[in-house]
Amino acid sequence: MFAAMLGQVRRIPKGKVATYGEVAAASGHPGCARQVVWALRSGKGVPWHRVLGAKGVIRLPGEAGLEQMLLLRLEGVEIAGNRVDLSRFGHKFRQLN
Repeated sequence: MFAAMLGQVRRIPKGKVATYGEVAAASGHPGCARQVVWALRSGKGVPWHRVLGAKGVIRLPGEAGLEQMLLLRLEGVEIAGNRVDLSRFGHKFRQLN
């Protein structure tokens, strides 16, 4: 499960983001958004900063949230408050048939 989730996170290009729920669904595990968090904690070398909470909200507290904002801004992602506009910066996963 974690390997599939991390594989989907690696597919998110620079300057784009996805929600935990979208990553879970794209990896074949809809409804497992919390497991995406655990997968990201265990993964090395994955662009963790490109994964956000529902509606594009940065959910990480404190320094981790500030680091996430910085990394996203360096990639050209605009952040208003603690939210990213998913209609502009959201990554669309291709559906597997």
